Amino acid sequence: MEGLIMTLQLILSLAILVTLHEFGHFITARMFGIRVEKFYLFFDAWGFKLFKFKKGDTEYGIGWLPLGGYVKIAGMIDESMDKTQLDKPAEEWEFRAKPAWQRLIVMLGGVTVNVILGIIIFTMNIAIFEKQFLPVDQVNKDGVYVYKLGQQIGFKSGDKVIAVNDQKIERFNDATSIGILFGAKITIERDGKLIDIQVPDTIYKNFKRTHKHLFGIENFPTKIDSLIQEGNAEKAGLKIGDAIMAVNNIEASTYGELVETLPKFKNELVNITINRAGFIDTLSVAVDSLGKIGFYNQFPDMKLEDYSIGQAIKYGTSDALETMIVNIKGLGKVFNGEEKATESVQGPIAIATMFGPVWDWYRFWKLTGMLSMVLAFMNVLPIPALDGGHAMFTIYEMVARRKPSDKFMEYAQMSGMIILLALMVFVFGNDIYQKFF
Repeated sequence: MEGLIMTLQLILSLAILVTLHEFGHFITARMFGIRVEKFYLFFDAWGFKLFKFKKGDTEYGIGWLPLGGYVKIAGMIDESMDKTQLDKPAEEWEFRAKPAWQRLIVMLGGVTVNVILGIIIFTMNIAIFEKQFLPVDQVNKDGVYVYKLGQQIGFKSGDKVIAVNDQKIERFNDATSIGILFGAKITIERDGKLIDIQVPDTIYKNFKRTHKHLFGIENFPTKIDSLIQEGNAEKAGLKIGDAIMAVNNIEASTYGELVETLPKFKNELVNITINRAGFIDTLSVAVDSLGKIGFYNQFPDMKLEDYSIGQAIKYGTSDALETMIVNIKGLGKVFNGEEKATESVQGPIAIATMFGPVWDWYRFWKLTGMLSMVLAFMNVLPIPALDGGHAMFTIYEMVARRKPSDKFMEYAQMSGMIILLALMVFVFGNDIYQKFF
């Protein structure tokens, strides 16, 4: 059942993205009077269709193979490799009869829609689901708690985050985004002085192994707020209000230190030093297999701030664009040999797993927004058969003032399809290998 839920979420997400991507091509083609012969969600490989109807000059339908979709534009060599029209003189309603600038707009119509869609989804997710954000000023009361990854490059617990890449930040989220791990300059305040720390663009590799960021909000005292009934902490005699100071003589006076220290002693008995109303005591407590002892900590009064409409649009746009930038940087790492493709590329199986076994609309839309930006980026790559490949040849035509020959375009399209099929086999194979082996 869990697998079915993940699969359905992936199919719905792809259906939304593919339909709107192809609509971008469709609407721009119609805007310039170009005839669109087919508009299909998913591929009708070998002519098999789940559903179809015809309206005007266009056949609309749903194919059986959920790996994409397409619009068949009259007078254009595309995935169908249909060249029958090219043997006749160009008609005014054909793609090839239009000026290069119009054809370029049609080719980039899908990518444009995906970028706009991604920004809209990120914005709506912020406005509808998140609604509030943690201001960096609230975290800066105690300063950040720095994990080992941050310590390695010069951060210290208690540092106050001021700016990222010389831009003063308002949300603490912007100091802990994935994009930071691909290289950024972070300005912090320490002992009343401003210090710039450069994050190496290779540190994301350590993040992939540990899933620990540079720093977090946990730089506040460890003080028991409530105990889990019949939990290890309660059995050992810990009480509400106790302040934990150390675990096996390892300092753990901040919540960050405690949650990093306890997992080192899973399934072991530890000595926990506490301060109880000014009296120091030591109790033996069993740590469970998850590295926990069974209590909830008192959290400081950090006041969240409501997003305004303007802020939702601003941060929705920046979050969406950062998703694309991170993917561009990640692909660059693969091409220059800094990253293995097998560890960086994810296909449908891995993406379906990301949706999770429970239908969560916030996560669904967040992943759909991310996929929209990734789809835009991947489609604009200058590979024949992709939108970017068609755009590349059209730009060449505009600069050189002559079209590539139909035969050249035919071979380029075939080459592009071979590349894409090879990539598809690799992605699926890698997914299966990572999942089962």
